Amino acid sequence: PQFEQSSLQAVHQQRREMLSNVCSRYTRKRRLLQPDDLRHLVVDDTHGLLYCYVPKVACTNWKRVMMVLTGQGKYQDPLEIPAHEAHVPSNLRTLSEYSVPEINSRLRSYLKFLFVREPFERLVSAYRNKFTLSYNTAFHKRYGTKIIRRHRQEPSDRALERGDDVRFEEFVYYLLDPQTQQEEPFNEHWERVHSLCHPCIIHYDVVGKYETLAEDANYILQLVGADTSVKFPASSKTTRTTDGMTAQFFQDISPFYQRRLFNLYKMDYLLFNYSIPSYLRLR
Repeated sequence: PQFEQSSLQAVHQQRREMLSNVCSRYTRKRRLLQPDDLRHLVVDDTHGLLYCYVPKVACTNWKRVMMVLTGQGKYQDPLEIPAHEAHVPSNLRTLSEYSVPEINSRLRSYLKFLFVREPFERLVSAYRNKFTLSYNTAFHKRYGTKIIRRHRQEPSDRALERGDDVRFEEFVYYLLDPQTQQEEPFNEHWERVHSLCHPCIIHYDVVGKYETLAEDANYILQLVGADTSVKFPASSKTTRTTDGMTAQFFQDISPFYQRRLFNLYKMDYLLFNYSIPSYLRLR
């Protein structure tokens, strides 16, 4: 374990350095954090831990683990907590709920971590989850109907009413439409990680990756001295969005739109050291 720890430490040191180099290259002016910027930072005062959750990057399991860590013995096993309960806002405190002095002292002294994922894989995962599953009617109504109204020629009345058959291509047009972000911020499921977690303003101690989820999760739990009985749940690989699957979704997107979409997510690629996917045609 000693050797394992030190090689993991080296990996995380490299990730932090990469992040800091990209930040200094691309961010001219440091802006001040607003309470609104801190809604994604979950606080564990018992273990001195701050976790910035990113949807579609194992965030349900991380929230379950945080409920075990902060639950004063109420929960023993993360997997006993139903998924929907992990997302009930009142079950976990976020940093935005604290006073300014409390926020500052936690940002200074707590261990801060986030988990990231290959940006387009995360995007396709969000699309599949929110627009292709029949039970996500709230998303179909809230976003699907709007996307179809704007980006489909001659939509049927049924599609306009239900919004449950959005094509990936239409979703891409919606993301790239300037009107979208003028009206409201992106939904957290497709918002860029740098906009959710502000890694150029908040200095994260650990940047975990979806691709190395198990070892990064264990590393964090060891760092904060969590009870050894607390285990990060093993992920179910069955429905996972993979690189190959993501490539298929991009087959029908023209090079022009691929480039524009890449530019939209480019900072996440740079900050977290993901290479440009080989399936993209960015001429």
